[in-house]
Amino acid sequence: MQGLSPAAISTVVLVAVTLSLPCFLYGAYYIIETEPVTWGVLMHHLKFVVTGLILTTVPLVFWMAPRLPDQFGGLSALHAILGLQAYAMLAFGFTGIVRIFRAKFEHDLYEEYDEDVLLDEIGGPTMSHWRSRVRIGVFGYVIFWILAYVVGVARFVIRYVY
Repeated sequence: MQGLSPAAISTVVLVAVTLSLPCFLYGAYYIIETEPVTWGVLMHHLKFVVTGLILTTVPLVFWMAPRLPDQFGGLSALHAILGLQAYAMLAFGFTGIVRIFRAKFEHDLYEEYDEDVLLDEIGGPTMSHWRSRVRIGVFGYVIFWILAYVVGVARFVIRYVY
């Protein structure tokens, strides 16, 4: 994006990050509301979640992070801390996602769903723990993402609108 002003690039970043929220929300809604969770349902869910992550992470890596040392302080620091906390919560939740995916995959529940097979039974005595980690991680990610987004919008308005 050489040749574009920082304000123009920031506007593109703001639009990309803003578009990620509907992807996250629809992906979450879809996986929560669809029973059974088959391979097709999982892939449809992941299309939206991965798109949302790309729309958020690419601007972070290529625009926000490289500029952070030059403007670190105040709202910039708060924005970075909230954003990092969001990704930390996502990593926390991912530990549970991996365990749940593995248990369902090993028992072929994505292809041949059996409503009589309970996830807590096939995943062992710690499956409820892993399911809790997913819930905490996902909700934590969304909460910290929203907080970081609000601070980012405030930074954008202060820096480029006023």
